[in-house]
Amino acid sequence: MRNRPWLTVLLALVSLAAVAPFVLMLLVALSPRIGPTIPHAWPASLTLENFVQILSTDNFLRWTGNTVVYAVVSVVAVLLSASMAAYVFARKRFPGRDALLWSLLSTLMVPFHAVLMPSVVIIQLLGWADTYWGLIIPTLANAQAVLLLRQFIRALPDEVFDAARIDGAGDWRVYWSVVLPLCRPVLATLAVFVFLWHWNDFLWPLVVSGNGHTTTLTVGLSTLDAGQLPVPELMAAATVTGVPCLLVFLLVQRRLVSTVGFAGPGR
Repeated sequence: MRNRPWLTVLLALVSLAAVAPFVLMLLVALSPRIGPTIPHAWPASLTLENFVQILSTDNFLRWTGNTVVYAVVSVVAVLLSASMAAYVFARKRFPGRDALLWSLLSTLMVPFHAVLMPSVVIIQLLGWADTYWGLIIPTLANAQAVLLLRQFIRALPDEVFDAARIDGAGDWRVYWSVVLPLCRPVLATLAVFVFLWHWNDFLWPLVVSGNGHTTTLTVGLSTLDAGQLPVPELMAAATVTGVPCLLVFLLVQRRLVSTVGFAGPGR
């Protein structure tokens, strides 16, 4: 960096371009309401009135609650199911294991839009439209999480598992007392990715819930009438929506780079 000042300038410009929209959004959110027009980027005075107005809206609170349930429950369910599958693929031998693994990983090459309509039809046949079941269950099969956890578990020393077996631990005890504690760094990273994905998800909640009882924040914000609602209130709603993502990222940012780079070829 010291010998390449141009690189520092380039990174500063890229960072500024990435942060500028969020700074502008926050400034507009703190601006006084002046109707459905866009206020000045640098307001003469700042106010929290827009945040108070948005947070006191029943629909916004309901959307927030639905999104919290959708994201948090999905994180727990995906981590549990993916870690169980990864442990089996990494440490158990059974006929057809490799074929089953490759079949699972091949789903990564299938665009979500290609299976969107069949998934919606299944949800409707099950009577899960506009329910938490319909929102959460179809998103639990996460092949990326299984792959990352499998690579991590395969790299764990065999002596750890041998010692657990000698102590008389069964598969469930090994999984719960050995695998999960050792996988905490990668589980934390996966939790961030899964949380961000579900918190910001738009298409699936839109087709499953629409503007019903389980509407999420992303879908709810898209229904707000920008022609009648003041722009600062819209920006306040968008700011509140992005705060949880920022907080989650800041909590585990140290684990992200090292863990993401771990998913190399299996041994």
